[in-house]
Amino acid sequence: MVRRDREDAYSGPSRTTRTHMSSTAAIEPPNRGTLKRALRLSDLILYGIVVIQPVAPMSSYGVLSSRGKGHVVTAILIAMVAMLLTALSYGRMARAYPSAGSAFTYVGKELHPALGYVTGWSMVMDYVLNPTICIVWCSKGAMEFVPEVPYAFWALAFFGLFTWLNLRGVEASARFNAIVAAAMGCVILVFFVMSARFVAAHAAGGAGEFTTPFYDARTWHTGSVLNATSVAVLTFIGFDGISTLSEEVENPRRNVLLATVLTCFFVGVLAALEVYAAQLVWPASEPYPSEATAFAHVAGRTAPSMFAVIVVTLLVANAGSGVGSQLGAARLLYGMGRSGALSPAVFGYIDPKRRVPRNNVWLVGAVALAGAFGLEHFGGYDLGAQLLNFGALIAFMGVNLAAFVHYFVRRRERTLGNALPPLVGFAVCLLLWINLSTTAQVVGAAWMAAGVAFGAVRTRGFRRSLVNFDTPP
Repeated sequence: MVRRDREDAYSGPSRTTRTHMSSTAAIEPPNRGTLKRALRLSDLILYGIVVIQPVAPMSSYGVLSSRGKGHVVTAILIAMVAMLLTALSYGRMARAYPSAGSAFTYVGKELHPALGYVTGWSMVMDYVLNPTICIVWCSKGAMEFVPEVPYAFWALAFFGLFTWLNLRGVEASARFNAIVAAAMGCVILVFFVMSARFVAAHAAGGAGEFTTPFYDARTWHTGSVLNATSVAVLTFIGFDGISTLSEEVENPRRNVLLATVLTCFFVGVLAALEVYAAQLVWPASEPYPSEATAFAHVAGRTAPSMFAVIVVTLLVANAGSGVGSQLGAARLLYGMGRSGALSPAVFGYIDPKRRVPRNNVWLVGAVALAGAFGLEHFGGYDLGAQLLNFGALIAFMGVNLAAFVHYFVRRRERTLGNALPPLVGFAVCLLLWINLSTTAQVVGAAWMAAGVAFGAVRTRGFRRSLVNFDTPP
């Protein structure tokens, strides 16, 4: 208890940042409303699970199996450990700085305001692309059932759904998250039951058959497993959105840390169980009809109707993720607007009735819709996902470094526990970022260059302060 209180007591910015802030006048938005603290720990966990998607490994199952030579479970578990380290950094920084800026705030206060701005700019790409690719996937999925209705109609419909729910306020979004999580949970439970029945009726390989998904000496190759792990880590991207809701959480210093770590743990264990059951039903030695829909084919082997059930479930999951990520993007822009990195009049505005950043919700929705139409013709879903990872991994690296500086460099008592987790988390994220595709690197670099140019114009060639973090928690 004493140690936690000492950690909580250190919540001020670094000496460099304080000096930087002292020369900057406080920036007050025209409507300095406050966000409503309505979310409990359970709401945060549900939000995180829906944004990450508890069925996330179903979409990438075929790719993971191919790259890891069947060792999907092992790849998922290694990835879970790696992401838990980054989640711990997020949670601990949210304890130190319980504000809506997320990684943008943590990096800006602990490292340098300019680096915080760059981190926030990368996160804008990440958060806006998430609802964008969700609109794309949901529209394509809906067309599988109603092909007569054009893509444009479905894109507009899902844009309207995501925006409407977020404009109704954070409590409405929390209720929707609960419904989505319950629906996905029911489908996963049915899959587990059907898989158990199938395995009980067809198992003939002895005890070794149940350990093969973890380790198969005939196909094990360390490089292949690590390659699959780099893909499996991306399954967890989205947990960082929890910290953007810090100002709407009851007891944020405690609940954001717990929710961030617990969300990664729950999703990781659930994902490992899903792919383990799938590999028992359909051994990796047997090829799949389609890599993209491999998990749906596995479910179809347990019962013909399960193929359609899984496809519908993934449709619902992407809709839930789209709603949650649009919410996170709106809060991120609010944090940047309130601090002065973006226009306070536009991005720092809070709707007096619903107490949500209304302008940001509309803006993120409009950009996501435009992006959905653009990806339909250029690059498709794959490019959008890789660009999302470009921004997310930059934020992950920044938060790990911020946690290292805050809890190790600036502390008198320097322990290995405060140094090793953020440093290992940073190294893993850097390795993944380096291995993104060339196209994603080029487009991502162009986005970052545009952000730097915007900052240069806003500060008249960086001759004045770019960001003011002197806002109330």
